[in-house]
Amino acid sequence: MYPDDTSRSHALYERALSVLPGGNSRNSVYFPPYPVYVDRAEGCRIWDADGVERIDCINNYSALIHGHCHPRIVAALREQAGKLLSVALPTEAEIRLAELVTERMPAVEQVRFANSGTEAVMIAVMAARAATGRNKIAKIEGAYHGSYDAMSVSVYPTPDLWGADDSPEGVAPPGVYESARANTIILPANNVAAGRAILRRHGDDLAGVIIDPLCKNLGFLQMDDEFLKMLREETTALGAKLIFDEVYSFRMGYNGAQGELGVLPDITAMGKVIGGGLPIGAIGASRALMEELFDPRGRAKMSHGGTFNANPMTMVAGAIAMELYDRAAHDRLAALGERLRIGLRELFRLTGRAGTVTGAASMVGLFHTDAPLTDYRSAVRAMINDPSLGQRTESFFRHMLNNGVYMASPGFMVLSTAMTEADIDFILDKAEGALRALPAKAA
Repeated sequence: MYPDDTSRSHALYERALSVLPGGNSRNSVYFPPYPVYVDRAEGCRIWDADGVERIDCINNYSALIHGHCHPRIVAALREQAGKLLSVALPTEAEIRLAELVTERMPAVEQVRFANSGTEAVMIAVMAARAATGRNKIAKIEGAYHGSYDAMSVSVYPTPDLWGADDSPEGVAPPGVYESARANTIILPANNVAAGRAILRRHGDDLAGVIIDPLCKNLGFLQMDDEFLKMLREETTALGAKLIFDEVYSFRMGYNGAQGELGVLPDITAMGKVIGGGLPIGAIGASRALMEELFDPRGRAKMSHGGTFNANPMTMVAGAIAMELYDRAAHDRLAALGERLRIGLRELFRLTGRAGTVTGAASMVGLFHTDAPLTDYRSAVRAMINDPSLGQRTESFFRHMLNNGVYMASPGFMVLSTAMTEADIDFILDKAEGALRALPAKAA
């Protein structure tokens, strides 16, 4: 039973504290009093250092579209490891993955590979600036786009600093330099009138607008059609670039969020799914824009390098993952996600607990509140107005962890093709037990 001071995970945590701040290298995987340390995984299941088996409902924050250790991906990596790990030259594997990505994404004719979603977003933002000769980038309040200075602004702003609802102030955490804050424009999610006014106010120096059409940090909040249409109209009119961050929302449709929603960006940032479980990032756009920015045969506006860009191991894993994630696989996985969302909503109704379920396709958000969640501020205000909300969230997570389901502690799940109908049934059964077991005060 977690937590257990005699467990191997606890011992590893105590050992890690002397050499790793917080006992690990990612704040997102920590939860108190200590995180569970993993030993092995297969399919949709992981086994921790104490041998406890759980269904993995995070899949490395979306990167593992086929779950763990898919036999075809493992076989391809074993073969590649015996031939070439990394090299300062291009390979055929790089071409194949680029072909697969461009076949799938309507607004992407050419790509450049990097090593993370953070890198992809950073390059996409720089590309917008290089293409326009301008400085400012607009983003949605509360949206996470990686650990890049400009994108770290207003990820978690507090009410005392965030400004007016229709004209948010940029709030920078420690470590972000002032000019990054000053050149990052904050938009309220799904507020068409306010967003339009803000963009026009900064139009003369607006290089681009970046948006995740299904924002994970906002509980997989989907951007309204009218809001996306406004962003497309205004960026075009102002001569700025519309950037889609599809590191997560690539899962939204077989052709990504852009194919599902019918709004085409100028620049697309990608990662996670397209790497087959290995580190990857990519930026894509039209052939004309990509050649203008990156083609070394001409006078490219940007210099883009990276020792492990398009490394052969990631390229072969990504190509196999993309081939396996065909339309049938996407549709089946999206149906499992919808079944889980419907089931969770029914469980909230049956148990009489407060709850909201969000998401699309294989992404599921779960919140222990009936308060309308329309943007970042509504979520923060729900926490302020309901002091027991955090307790309910923690209790639910702890119960699921102790009953064979690993989900993200804030309350979301990302599924894999390794899952079956029976796995969804198992998750729902444990979720019902978790809801019924909520402490009386919290419930």
